[in-house]
Amino acid sequence: MKILILKPSSLGDVVQALPVARLLRLRFPGATLHWWVNADLAPLLEGDPDIARIVPFERRRWANPESIGRGVTALRRLRAERYEWVLDLQGLARSATLAWLVRGRLTVGLQDWREGAPALYDVSVPRPSPATHAVDWYLAVLRALEVPVDRPYEWLPLRPAAAAAVAARSDAPETLWIALQPGARWTNKRWPVERFAETAQRLLSGNPQCRIAVLGGSADRPLGAAIAAAGGSRVLDLSGRLTLPEMVEWIRRCAVLVTNDTGPMHVAAALGRPVVGIFGPTDPRRTGPYGQTDRILRVPMPCAPCLKPACHLAEPLACLTRISVEAVVGAVTARLSSPVPAPCPDPSAP
Repeated sequence: MKILILKPSSLGDVVQALPVARLLRLRFPGATLHWWVNADLAPLLEGDPDIARIVPFERRRWANPESIGRGVTALRRLRAERYEWVLDLQGLARSATLAWLVRGRLTVGLQDWREGAPALYDVSVPRPSPATHAVDWYLAVLRALEVPVDRPYEWLPLRPAAAAAVAARSDAPETLWIALQPGARWTNKRWPVERFAETAQRLLSGNPQCRIAVLGGSADRPLGAAIAAAGGSRVLDLSGRLTLPEMVEWIRRCAVLVTNDTGPMHVAAALGRPVVGIFGPTDPRRTGPYGQTDRILRVPMPCAPCLKPACHLAEPLACLTRISVEAVVGAVTARLSSPVPAPCPDPSAP
């Protein structure tokens, strides 16, 4: 049995969709799973025990008219695989069109009509409720296929080489590492970097065994540099300096992740690491840290969650700026003393 999963982006979305692969392999141990993913996220899936083949999608190259021939060749190869199931967990026009063109025996996708994608599926699966978490919506696709979703699995297996690289840089075992993720794709999902810097200072002053690891991509380097300048030698600025597997293993090692609503937050939730999630314009019920959505920080605002990438309030980003450093430091202290439940999805979710 061959199955193609379409979930090209983003980092957090791909991580949240991984339980689908885990549970499919548990139900069909002999199945061959392929995954269509953005090329820059392929390292996250390389060597995965449940994914036999990664089909990289290079969005910029495919937008070039000169790439049409290459695209046709790639599509022919996918058709030749003769997939039993094609599962579109992206639910947009591009992914739905590819799902339809691949011509699997059964095409299943999310019932999201923003771009008309469900018109191209054999079966479309509605979001059980407006507040249903993304992970549970993906699992609803498995329920539609009569695949059990109540079996235990390891969401993100250890990557030994990446773990060894992290161990070589992470000091003595008794060090209490706290990770900060100051960046986010939308600028209006970013708690001010000055607040992150002050949070680092307070956490370091309160615990001599504490060190801070600043995570982020290359675009986040100015944020990492600002936090490192404020925190001094006990801050390790890793922004733009890690592979995706190394980022995962750093989060596995850290005691708490303080983060905006962005991909590493979902990595931490998948690993069962405590999260202090700072939310403004997005809805934590739908995209919060899975299993920890009741532990996020947000300020009640009549306009939040607006789900918009730009803020037009007279008090810009009040949904974020009204979250204090004291609240974040207090939440970190609480997470350090309170265990996090196992991150396996809730089989009773609607």
